[in-house]
Amino acid sequence: MKQILDAAALGRAIRRLAHEIEERNDGLEGVALIGIRTRGVAVAQRLRDFFRESAGTELPLGILDITLYRDDILDCDARVKGTQIDFSIDGKTLVLCDDVLYTGRTVRAAISALMALKSTLGRPKKIQLLEIVDRGHRELPFRADFIGKNLPTSSAEKVFVRFRETDGEDGVFLASEDSGGPKAAE
Repeated sequence: MKQILDAAALGRAIRRLAHEIEERNDGLEGVALIGIRTRGVAVAQRLRDFFRESAGTELPLGILDITLYRDDILDCDARVKGTQIDFSIDGKTLVLCDDVLYTGRTVRAAISALMALKSTLGRPKKIQLLEIVDRGHRELPFRADFIGKNLPTSSAEKVFVRFRETDGEDGVFLASEDSGGPKAAE
């Protein structure tokens, strides 16, 4: 297994992404962060913390569970942990946060999950996608608005983004499929 980004480089990438969000949206007015369970939540929390410390701005943060919207999960034992969005998304620019962009199926499921909430939470003005790593190999036509690292891979490789909060360490790792890579925290 090869380390692509260490903890310091991952932190720099998140800070750069935060600046890009602010620049692209002409400030932070009307912006909210939505983290896709599990590691997208860590991304969104880190961005929120950066904006709180650097700009004194507390952005709304929601957690999105896409389990029921996945078209590639056939296991009836998939665990639903629940969506937690306690603010109106009506008219807001949502920054949908995740760790790795690969086939695009997670993005499709996330957008479907958000649109299903329209009757209770409203309709967002815009949805922007933020990914720590874009590894290519898209099956659906999605592209991220904000990318921490473009990492061309083969289909026999796996990318792992690890966070202290979920995995006990920070970093981005590349492993061959047969090596299994680091064990993910549950």
